[in-house]
Amino acid sequence: MTARILVVDDIPANVKLLEVRLLAEYFEVLTATNGPDAIETCENGKVDVVLLDVMMPNMDGFEVCRRLKNDPATAHIPVVMITALDQVSDRIRGLEAGADDFLTKPVNDLQLMTRVKSLVRLKMLTDEIRLRASTTRNIGIEELLSRGLPNDGEAPRVLLVDERPASYERIQKMLRSNMNVELATDPHSGFFQAAETSYDCVVISTALTDFDPLRLCSQLRSLDRTRFLPIVLLAELGEEERIIRGLELGINDYLVRPIDQQELTARLRTQVRRKRYNDHLRASVAQTIEMAVTDGLTGLHNRRYLDSHLQTLFDRAVARRRSLSVMITDLDRFKSINDTYGHDGGDDVLREFARRLRQNVRGIDLACRYGGEEFVVVMPDTEGHIAEKVAERIRAEIASTPFAVGKGGQTLDVTVSVGVSSLKRGSDTVADMMKRADVALYEAKSAGRNRVVAKAA
Repeated sequence: MTARILVVDDIPANVKLLEVRLLAEYFEVLTATNGPDAIETCENGKVDVVLLDVMMPNMDGFEVCRRLKNDPATAHIPVVMITALDQVSDRIRGLEAGADDFLTKPVNDLQLMTRVKSLVRLKMLTDEIRLRASTTRNIGIEELLSRGLPNDGEAPRVLLVDERPASYERIQKMLRSNMNVELATDPHSGFFQAAETSYDCVVISTALTDFDPLRLCSQLRSLDRTRFLPIVLLAELGEEERIIRGLELGINDYLVRPIDQQELTARLRTQVRRKRYNDHLRASVAQTIEMAVTDGLTGLHNRRYLDSHLQTLFDRAVARRRSLSVMITDLDRFKSINDTYGHDGGDDVLREFARRLRQNVRGIDLACRYGGEEFVVVMPDTEGHIAEKVAERIRAEIASTPFAVGKGGQTLDVTVSVGVSSLKRGSDTVADMMKRADVALYEAKSAGRNRVVAKAA
């Protein structure tokens, strides 16, 4: 694993010490000796993790962290604050500024490397999602991310896995005013509870009598539904090795008992904020992909999807020696509908046609708006004569019931012409099959419209 780590400290000896440690692990190291330079480096270059000293002149680490986290262009970069201060109030101040973690000087090498590697993995995940979001939208990623997250105001839903009443009652009391906490006293049931319910974070106590808490963490990381669910470990004093192993397995954060209420709340908020940020990006990507392959007016797939998926269906039919048919439909004299009732009236007709088309084909059939008033239906495992019967049923359905137009109760008669073709054995291609259907459609139009013409295989 390699990454670019920015070390920020106004004391050259401290910078050099961290630089040597990171270079030994094959990280690329950038350095800055003050806050403004650190912010500029993050804005202008690819930085994966920031190791930020707190005590710096002019602009301290808290202010640098706050500015980085308030800028949509740099908010996703993990920040670890490194300080000689070891007061809980200082950690809380940093967490509230947006810091992802704290390391206390002198920095333990194992803790440093484990924490950096853990945050680099999270950063790589976020970068991948950001890249997909930015490349699938016409708007800038900063505009997308500067919008308020849809569930920002909702109280986080947290699952606590802890079997000791004295412990879980105290944790529940700490979080009661800020979060909705649900309890699992059995780790087995806790695993299924996490898998079946939508949580913002899961908190796992290491003090489980007959179950390895890291096994539970590993199971949660191996399941698709909980793979990106933040995990916070509540550890005992002296469990450094278990904490380090947990970070290697993919836990997001940890606290060592005795637990401070404000620090616990601040750390959980940090994890929830990051999860909602990444969930927002994933939802944006999913929505964009859906928009890219769906016709916005009719809700059917669009030509882009047809062009990519038809070849797959064709290749599958050829490989399995199965039948495949396609029909192209065209609404008759659609231009006159637009001329008479306007484009809104034409849109009403297209939407209703799409609805009826969807009702008359199977779930495995691919119905698409090909463009304008043309629609295509691809029918796997369907012989030509069966496809012709389906096309005739659709034609009759359209012709038999008038279409409502506008809000005034007006109706009009609509007819459709259909061309059908099916897969030929031998040297057939997608283009040839579509061409035959198109020729059949032309013949249906030329012969007087409101009819089905099929080109036999």
